[in-house]
Amino acid sequence: MVNLISDIVSYLESIAPPAYQESYDNSGLLTGDPSAEVKGIVCTLDVTEAVVEEALSLGCNLIVAHHPIIFKGLKSLTGRNYVERTIIKAIKGDVAIYAIHTNLDHIHTGVNKRICDKIGILNPKILAPKGGLLNKLTAFVPEKDTNKVLDALHQAGAGAIGEYKNCSFKVPGQGSFLPSDNANPTIGQKGRIERVSEDRIEVIFPGYLRNKILQALKKSHPYEEVAYYLHQLENQHQDVGSGMVGRLDQEMEEGAFLALLKEKMNLQVIKHTPLQHRPIRTVAVCGGAGIFLLNAAKSAGADIFITSDVKYHEFFDADNQLIITDIGHYESEIYTKDLLLELLSQNFSNIALYLTKVITNPITYI
Repeated sequence: MVNLISDIVSYLESIAPPAYQESYDNSGLLTGDPSAEVKGIVCTLDVTEAVVEEALSLGCNLIVAHHPIIFKGLKSLTGRNYVERTIIKAIKGDVAIYAIHTNLDHIHTGVNKRICDKIGILNPKILAPKGGLLNKLTAFVPEKDTNKVLDALHQAGAGAIGEYKNCSFKVPGQGSFLPSDNANPTIGQKGRIERVSEDRIEVIFPGYLRNKILQALKKSHPYEEVAYYLHQLENQHQDVGSGMVGRLDQEMEEGAFLALLKEKMNLQVIKHTPLQHRPIRTVAVCGGAGIFLLNAAKSAGADIFITSDVKYHEFFDADNQLIITDIGHYESEIYTKDLLLELLSQNFSNIALYLTKVITNPITYI
């Protein structure tokens, strides 16, 4: 079976939709021809010249990375810095680069879930769910066609709320309409008022699925003209957002938990605020730079907040309410490459998949 780069992109974006990335981000296919056949994939946290060279040596023509190598606009490609040199090398070697960054951070099975799994956090939930991502569809359907239309909407992705699928609401009522002389009514006659027993149905769905949901509605609905309306909801999407929070199976003494964290995340050093002399039970995490979630961690009752890139004065903001730990940006997200390889292996067992052996961490410790 031949797989194209576009197949890989479509699959990954079905898991972590581009609509979930931050406005400043640059996830997506950064170099390469989407119609090219995939010869092999290297999974990595960062893309550097060494990673591109590794891909070429392995006969791979696609790199799937967490961090986008192109983050800000490029005005030239002269090789004056590592970003330009890496892009030039990839283009010359016909190596495609795909980045899946904050959209992978924001899904409940993404980067932060991997951290939770590593350190034994049970049933983690999104720490700061995002609002404005959900839409509600209200439509009016003849009673006999309600189940058919709902089935089509559910197949298209509507009605999923947390661990529940096929969620909907309906209310019976009476619809009325007057077909014009140019109409082709499914029910009733031209020029005569028709009154029909109908169901008002409502379903919630992620906004990025809007076109797909409307296509499913119109294709499954029996009427020539479908009566419906859409609302964007302010509701938080409980499965999409920043960070995660959960509880340990048993509370731990602070020093013991830090030792566990150091072991499970393979850390050389942990920077942290003073111990509070209270047991650790509720743990908040955010891979990468996550100090913006400190208040959310406090509100969630976290005993400790694990993140990275914390500035000196930001440590003071712990204010003796919890422990802030900075484990390093690379260290907090390095296992993302394993997550990417696992996701790809589930659907593309016929493609050679590799974890990069290049250590891309720009920081060393002595």
